[in-house]
Amino acid sequence: MLRLYNKYLLPKITNKVCASGPTMKQRAKIVPLASGKVLEVGAGSGLNFAFYDPAQVEQVIALEPSKEMWALAEERRVESPLEIVFLLGGAEAIPLEDNTVDCIVTTYTMCTIPDITAAFSEFRRVLKPNGRLLFCEHGKAPETHVRRWQNRLNPAWKVVGGGCNLNRDIPQLIKDGTFVIDQLETMYIPGPKLASFNYWGVAKPL
Repeated sequence: MLRLYNKYLLPKITNKVCASGPTMKQRAKIVPLASGKVLEVGAGSGLNFAFYDPAQVEQVIALEPSKEMWALAEERRVESPLEIVFLLGGAEAIPLEDNTVDCIVTTYTMCTIPDITAAFSEFRRVLKPNGRLLFCEHGKAPETHVRRWQNRLNPAWKVVGGGCNLNRDIPQLIKDGTFVIDQLETMYIPGPKLASFNYWGVAKPL
């Protein structure tokens, strides 16, 4: 039953939730900063495609492990003026050569990557030495009482949310991944506090 849910219902639910007004506003803050050859990790249903600046972006490589999400993204890919190439795979083993991309974009993606340590190792490998990581993520809330509920509900949330974690410390994950954060902003966006504390900014490999 869970397998059928993940295959047929979860992609549609994820697309709807991630296309909410507040999350789209967050995407608009970070995605237009991308330039050159871009790797979007966890491209999902293509919600970011409309925010890339065609004058700055040479190509978008849309990495996504779910074929069902690809199907939802196809219409947005066709409508985009950009060259967008779908790449089937996960963040822990990116099928690209070393020093391939100028920029990596992650939006509401780090919460679901099963092996985040391996993913950051891959980010460093495929990113050019002067490349940038642009991120917009939800995660660990600043208030103790909210974090307590995030921790309590996280096991069940992961099941219904396709592996999404409520309580990941995004800045710490980035630092542990041997990236340095150049810019960082945080705020609650409208929605349940458990899942609406956002981090966004720019990081570079050490």
